[in-house]
Amino acid sequence: MTDIARIIEIVEPEVKALGFDLVRVRLYGKSEVGDEEHTLQVMAERPETGQLVIEDCAALSHRISDKIDALEEAGEMLIEDAYRLEVSSPGIDRPLTRPKDFAAWIGHEARIELAELLDNRKRFRGDLKAFDAETGTISIEDDGVVYAVPFALVTNAKLILTDRLIAASRPVDTSGVDEEDFEDEDALAQPDAFLEEQED
Repeated sequence: MTDIARIIEIVEPEVKALGFDLVRVRLYGKSEVGDEEHTLQVMAERPETGQLVIEDCAALSHRISDKIDALEEAGEMLIEDAYRLEVSSPGIDRPLTRPKDFAAWIGHEARIELAELLDNRKRFRGDLKAFDAETGTISIEDDGVVYAVPFALVTNAKLILTDRLIAASRPVDTSGVDEEDFEDEDALAQPDAFLEEQED
């Protein structure tokens, strides 16, 4: 069985070596991606922009591939089967994976899923109202009610693409992006990504 904690342990220093922050690491099964291979997704960002451009993704992809290859040559197999490595930027409707993500996006709409029931529900959607770093609690307003959600219970969370979010996400690095792309919300939400095929 693949040890995702071990993969993060290997990937994070490579991310930091390029001056980036690690946002998320996920290994998707074949059925999840509708493909014959697994996909190892590494999501990272520049701290100053909250994104990566395609050149950043390519550079990070090569570093991670080289590190994994070196470990395999030394006898440590991180992923048994063939897989694709996908290195990407978070995009505007980004996942919220760290406490600082919730603190940074207070006032914006988000969707949160929990590992267990809280007030007889696992899913919340609404404006982020606050993040209490001392208690690790997220306040989210859903249908006029403010819920206190423990960060420790969050299994999946992301921002919802809204006009307010798009406005707050500018200025971004627009190198290589056509002006008309900024009229298309789907183009704004789509992160840059770089894919590499990896053999088992």
